[in-house]
Amino acid sequence: MTEQSGSNNRIRATGKRRRKPSRRRRATVIAAWSLAGVVVVGGAGLGYAYFQLNGNLKAVDINNALGKNRPQNVDNGSEDILVLGSDSRSGANAKYGVDQGGARSDTAMVLHVNKGHKTAGVVSIPRDTLVTRPACKSDSSGEEVGGEQRAMFNTAYEVGGPACAVKTVESMSGIRMDHYLEVDFTGFKKLIDKLGGVEITTKQAINDSKSHLDLKPGTHTLNGEESLGLVRTRKSVGDGSDLGRIQLQQAFIKALMQQAKSVGVLNGTKLYGIADTATKAVTTDSDLGSVKKLAGFADGLKGLGSKDVHMVTLPVEYDPADPNRVIPQEKAGKQVWTALRHDLPIPASATEKSAGDKGDAGDIVR
Repeated sequence: MTEQSGSNNRIRATGKRRRKPSRRRRATVIAAWSLAGVVVVGGAGLGYAYFQLNGNLKAVDINNALGKNRPQNVDNGSEDILVLGSDSRSGANAKYGVDQGGARSDTAMVLHVNKGHKTAGVVSIPRDTLVTRPACKSDSSGEEVGGEQRAMFNTAYEVGGPACAVKTVESMSGIRMDHYLEVDFTGFKKLIDKLGGVEITTKQAINDSKSHLDLKPGTHTLNGEESLGLVRTRKSVGDGSDLGRIQLQQAFIKALMQQAKSVGVLNGTKLYGIADTATKAVTTDSDLGSVKKLAGFADGLKGLGSKDVHMVTLPVEYDPADPNRVIPQEKAGKQVWTALRHDLPIPASATEKSAGDKGDAGDIVR
């Protein structure tokens, strides 16, 4: 989440700031699998309400859009899900910036649920990572958009929507994505409010004029607007970069996972309200495009606690040609993707020299 998440937002706290104002701020959706769990709790046993909840869901046929030229579909019980945050400025999201058409995915992560679904690994991909973006079909016109070298990762969603984002991740990782999940600003805030807020403990003060968050050290129950402010904060994290902010987001996600597990003690009306909000907020691939399918997916994740999820940032380093961008560390990145592909824990050695490990959000929030 950023106060300025467009292609011109700098990634470092140092270096020359570009003049052109950024177009986007990032949305908070790195816990979209928690939303799925909420839908299960809120929808189970409601029967007649399934029709309305089904009508809320939006789905994208990723498989049809990408065809057969994809990594092998490994059927070993593990699952890989691309989780994105959309940042359209249209409609209810307009208060976060001017709508200039289209949208970007400034929060991106690959969730790998291990065989047996007892543990999971998460790899956050910095939005300003320079990648080789493959050719994709335009999400609006359907025309072919040529591939590009040294393209910012988040432009994949901008030019080709969810399918192009999935194609880019699969090209980077060599891993086939089983599913796709996306949530926007408004849906995130409403869900947090429906959950009754998320409790976090700050070890030091957070005062960020850009995200409009001012918290003293201590325990806080953040509402939707405050939660959005927290995950947009960067000035109080590490060196003030987007890389530090990712770590802050990851800390928040673990708190959200804990909070989502508490909804089971609520009454039916409250649970339905949560399910209604969650299904309106989320966009899925077509294989998850119904409450029944989403519930089945979430049922396989219900045993995951925050301690069972290992979160890392894709190993990167600052681009020598542009200090406002990062480039993947090829050898270390290969270690990360190989671990996920073979259903193994991500080795600590893969991220120890990454710029993304600078500025530990755990020193600020728990």
